[in-house]
Amino acid sequence: MTRAPRRDLLAGLTVAIVALPLALGFGVASGLGAEAGLATAVVAGALAAVFGGSNLQVSGPTGAMTVVLVPIVAEYGPGGVLTVGLMAGGLLIVLALLRAGRSMRYVPAPVVEGFTFGIACVIALQQIPNALGVAAPEGDKVLVVAWRAVEEFTLAPDWTALAIAVGVAGLMLAGARLRPGVPFSVVAVVAATLAAQVFHLDGATPIGALPAGLPAPSLGFLDLSAVGSLLAPAVAVAALAALESLLSATVADGMTTGQKHDPDRELFGQGIANLAAPLFGGVPATAAIARTAVNVRTGAGSRLAALTHAGVLAVIVFAAAPLVSRIPLAALAGVLLATAVRMVEVGALRAMARATRSDAVVLVLTAVATLVLDLVLAVVIGLAVAGALALRAVAAEARVDRVDPYDDSAPDLPAPETYGETYRGGERAGEGGQVVAYRVEGPLFFAGAHRSLLELGELSGVRVVILRMCRVTAVDATGALALKDTVHRLNGRGIVVLASGIRPGQRRALESVGALELLRREGREYATASEAFGGARERLAAAGEAAR
Repeated sequence: MTRAPRRDLLAGLTVAIVALPLALGFGVASGLGAEAGLATAVVAGALAAVFGGSNLQVSGPTGAMTVVLVPIVAEYGPGGVLTVGLMAGGLLIVLALLRAGRSMRYVPAPVVEGFTFGIACVIALQQIPNALGVAAPEGDKVLVVAWRAVEEFTLAPDWTALAIAVGVAGLMLAGARLRPGVPFSVVAVVAATLAAQVFHLDGATPIGALPAGLPAPSLGFLDLSAVGSLLAPAVAVAALAALESLLSATVADGMTTGQKHDPDRELFGQGIANLAAPLFGGVPATAAIARTAVNVRTGAGSRLAALTHAGVLAVIVFAAAPLVSRIPLAALAGVLLATAVRMVEVGALRAMARATRSDAVVLVLTAVATLVLDLVLAVVIGLAVAGALALRAVAAEARVDRVDPYDDSAPDLPAPETYGETYRGGERAGEGGQVVAYRVEGPLFFAGAHRSLLELGELSGVRVVILRMCRVTAVDATGALALKDTVHRLNGRGIVVLASGIRPGQRRALESVGALELLRREGREYATASEAFGGARERLAAAGEAAR
């Protein structure tokens, strides 16, 4: 039960107003027509709101999905797109059952912030043609389209549309500061529409005629013989739907307090939505960050807002199309421009950029890739760069330090007097420098194992080397092989290598490459450093007896 139904209803109404032209436009752009976009917004929007894992998420057709669908339409026709949507819905449900949604928790904050900033820029650039009152130029890159729109505007400037867009955006931004509880987006759109009608503003291009009604549900499009060839496109659509929906839910959580989505349930809800939308002629759907941001910023607090959005669109489809068709496109552009501005959290971006150089690099790369490339590739690039930088940082933690064999600061080595040694001129007597000890710390893995162990392999002039392994945090196959190679090289020069403190969790990797067997040979592995030092003394004593 929602705590503020009035705010949710108003938020849903606002989102519906914003979503209407987007649903129509994305439907047309996908190749299936405006009716397909509306069907997706109504059917998928309602089902995702009910079954999804976020209280704030708004779903429907999106620009990123349209980019993926255009080549599918060209190759397989409208029926192929509907089949792909159906298959993608099934794949999303499988991902939900496998609990794949939880992997989103591993996405670094700079990737999410960069993605959000990039999306805000894309949303703003997409509104340039409507805000300037020019027809959208051809092209699939938002930067190119926006630039061409500006060029076209400068050739024959008409300031009516720009004034409406700026006025709506300005009223929304100013109103949000003065009276946050008032839905200024609705007020601004109604005012712009009335002004366009009363003053007969020629430059205020309206939305235009809308299709009436939804088609009856049907599986007539399904061609079972084509399912095999459509599997790869279905996987791509499912991956994009999962990625965009989970990132959108994460962004929505970050824009509010006290809200946290369930990633697996969100995948399930998107799966149900995509199973149903094709039955009504709808294109594959995903959560929409722009509409979700409008939903959050206008005060939504529960699923009622997203359901209201779907319900209002359904009413428009059946009853109110003539009224909504008069809304100027420039007014809706102003709504989205204001939304894009409010999506950008300057404080969060500044904090992320100042945290570390690596965070700043990941943030900028993700934002630029989102703007220049596409959403999926942008996130992949962000994750790849963040992962590489994290590996570099972790690898830098690996160290091999020479320590005093008698060092009593380590917890696994008793004090020097337990060995019965005495000092002579500031040096400990006994082994005469023939025994050296090295403490291996941090991870021994592919990113830094050889660098860490390089110094050890060049040792000379000693008889016994003790490797104290108790502070090794992780070992992979590469690290185990590097350790084995180091031991081989030392043994080849007649240096005995002893090891102490190997943890149980590290034995599998060492054993798989034969490193553990090499250390165990002739009893060269010990539980503690003190036992290893005792073993070194015994070996030196035995060698001395043999020499005599």
